[in-house]
Amino acid sequence: MEQEKLAFHETMETHELINFKTVSLLKSKMLQGIVFDQDLKAMMEKNVQLSIKDLNELQGLYNNANTQ
Repeated sequence: MEQEKLAFHETMETHELINFKTVSLLKSKMLQGIVFDQDLKAMMEKNVQLSIKDLNELQGLYNNANTQ
């Protein structure tokens, strides 16, 4: 079955989600260096790993983006 292209508004929303997840990922990664609580650091690392997974999924959707 052939996948359909995303509509323009879906393309923009996907782009916004990718930007948000990227900023969130960078913030979590940077804050890990200044956090001393090991539980919090572990939660932040889990957040980083999940964000990477989410970004990979969103990039897969973005490949079907309607840009023309």
